[in-house]
Amino acid sequence: MKLVIGLGNPGREYEQTRHNVGFRVVDRLAEQQGWKWERRGRALLASGNIGSEKVVLVKPVTYMNNSGEVVGELVRWYKAQPEDVLVVYDELDLPVGRVRLRSDGRAGGHNGLDSVIRYLHTNRFPRLRIGIGRPSNNRMETIDYVLGVPAGDERIELATGEDRALEAIPLIIRQGIATTMNLINADPEAQKKAEERRRLQLERREQERLRKEAEKRELESKTSPSSTDS
Repeated sequence: MKLVIGLGNPGREYEQTRHNVGFRVVDRLAEQQGWKWERRGRALLASGNIGSEKVVLVKPVTYMNNSGEVVGELVRWYKAQPEDVLVVYDELDLPVGRVRLRSDGRAGGHNGLDSVIRYLHTNRFPRLRIGIGRPSNNRMETIDYVLGVPAGDERIELATGEDRALEAIPLIIRQGIATTMNLINADPEAQKKAEERRRLQLERREQERLRKEAEKRELESKTSPSSTDS
């Protein structure tokens, strides 16, 4: 049995922020698998099977800095081992959209991950990091940056990273950490080309979405009362 923990903050105002990539990835995995979210205590859970493995997706609703309280409770409830936990979260020290898988390690200044380490009493659990980069404006506070919403090319690059994380999770569950690390972390040139293809695909989708919105607004303006003769 595996627990896949997406880190983020609850509430609509946080949904599209850089800090909520973990929530977005597990949301998309639940949608892809057809699993439904249910509130249980201080978490939202969705569960099912990937291959022969039972998988529980988790979104703590304690806010980011207290995520470990929920993770600790669930690990005890399911009698899981730390190596059965996969934490998905945003990483300032990776370029935007870059994805890295590690089997253990320190929190690196991430308060949500630090909370998980404290409540599990170990840092020896896998984590899937999605790069959000650092602010180009050195005067910007880190908290303002992570709670900001990316736009333009950055939004597309981050969505590309979320796509790669979404692809990685079933591989981790089916093939294990070591094998998947070789696939996810290696060959940066091939990864760069794949990311460029995904970026172009997302760019085309975004252009199509904007075109449809423009057509919808134009249609609405034509059919509104102010645009017709009295």
